[in-house]
Amino acid sequence: MRIGAVNLGHPVVLAPMAGVTDAPFRVLCAEAGGGLFVSEMLTARGLVEGADKSWRMASHHPSEATRSVQLYGSDPRAMGEAARRLADDAGVDHIDLNFGCPVPKITRNGGGAALPVRRRLFGQVVEAAVGGAGRIPVTVKMRMGLDDGRLTFLEAASIAADAGAAAVALHARTAVQGYSGVARWDAIGELRARLPADVPVLGNGDIWEATDAVRMMAETGCDGVVIGRGCLGRPWLFADLEQAMRGHAPLGPPPFGVVAATVRRHVELAVDWYDDETAAVRKLRKHLRWYLQGYPVGAEVRRRAGAVATVEDVHALVDEVDPDLTVLPEAVRAPRGRTDAITRLTLPHGWCEHPDAMARVEDDLVAHSGG
Repeated sequence: MRIGAVNLGHPVVLAPMAGVTDAPFRVLCAEAGGGLFVSEMLTARGLVEGADKSWRMASHHPSEATRSVQLYGSDPRAMGEAARRLADDAGVDHIDLNFGCPVPKITRNGGGAALPVRRRLFGQVVEAAVGGAGRIPVTVKMRMGLDDGRLTFLEAASIAADAGAAAVALHARTAVQGYSGVARWDAIGELRARLPADVPVLGNGDIWEATDAVRMMAETGCDGVVIGRGCLGRPWLFADLEQAMRGHAPLGPPPFGVVAATVRRHVELAVDWYDDETAAVRKLRKHLRWYLQGYPVGAEVRRRAGAVATVEDVHALVDEVDPDLTVLPEAVRAPRGRTDAITRLTLPHGWCEHPDAMARVEDDLVAHSGG
């Protein structure tokens, strides 16, 4: 599948995830299998105003063949300028726009999942990003809508395509669902039927195994898949996805010895990237707990995983686990990461009353880690 000038090789995209899809994790996933590997979500305003954290998060590892960044914001001018700077100054190859994040710190400013409600403003934001990016393809990622009474995905996707979006990805949940319940894949099929054939549609939601991706594409007709929580602690999933996309049987969860080697590679990449052992290991703690998930390692090992402080601690922990351990069968499809709903949808005052209004709320300056 192609997205503009970007050839994915395999129609698989790593979803931007807050505090997860930094450069070390993207490299690890790319080493396992092919696809497109997107950065954490960045604020357009932060990039335009030169916020150091935003630009650090926008940087890529030298081994990343395709440099992909996700932006959010509700100001067309800031979005257009951020896209221009990423294309011209940072040399990125792909820009994704976030219209799916449901967390209050994003939606309270009209960003993320809130923006498609304001359809004129939404269209201008996409159009500005496409114009600023020039030859660099711009894609959009969205949810079905705020809730079942305010579904926006079909209209918003059409607006995005008309504004020049090179592809549309749909997380088949509403904003209030958050990460709870079951993704409604039929919405992905509806979207594929609505958009022109030359605009790829990617499906996202509840892909826990490579066979799920194949089934989603067969059932919905979508052109590719976006992998989020299913790869937490499981970068090897991209190898399985590559196998499945080639028509071969996936290998499934490896024995723990393979996981241990992956952990060692991860910590090596992280320390090198952050040039700070303490910070790198602290960031690795949540990954380490995910790596252990499903393996019968015992409560004490899991407790220690959340307290590692040095590279030596990490190596000692994985070295003491039996390398022949295999995942418990009931854990293969167990959800990973967040499973919560959004208890209170936070929107700017009167946001849903006038869908064609152009008024916006000023975007945050700081880069959020909350996609």
